[in-house]
Amino acid sequence: MPARAVHTDQAAPPGGPYSQAVVAGDTVYLAGAIPARPDGTRVTGSFAEQAHAAFRNLAACAEAAGGSLEQAVRVGVYLRDFGDFAELNEIYAQYLTGANPPVRTTIPVALEGMAIEVDAILYLG
Repeated sequence: MPARAVHTDQAAPPGGPYSQAVVAGDTVYLAGAIPARPDGTRVTGSFAEQAHAAFRNLAACAEAAGGSLEQAVRVGVYLRDFGDFAELNEIYAQYLTGANPPVRTTIPVALEGMAIEVDAILYLG
């Protein structure tokens, strides 16, 4: 079965020539979700506002691919300010909880104009 690109208007559009998600067999690869609205305008303000927007985008792409964040097996979180780590954990738990939480990597990076970006891999099997 060939890989299938997924696009949804329920999440922020890609910022370049890439898919929001790709389904390959029982695996879904979700591209980095940023704090933006489905019309592409950036969400500014507090870290919490930006983080919720990014996770909502990630969830919308997961749903468009036929899955949910409950099926995440790996999550990558990229923070502009590692001082937001504790608040990230509180917000993260609202979207990715359960008996089998995914593995996660959190990396401080130089994000221009936003506080967070998040990506994930889902297993649909």
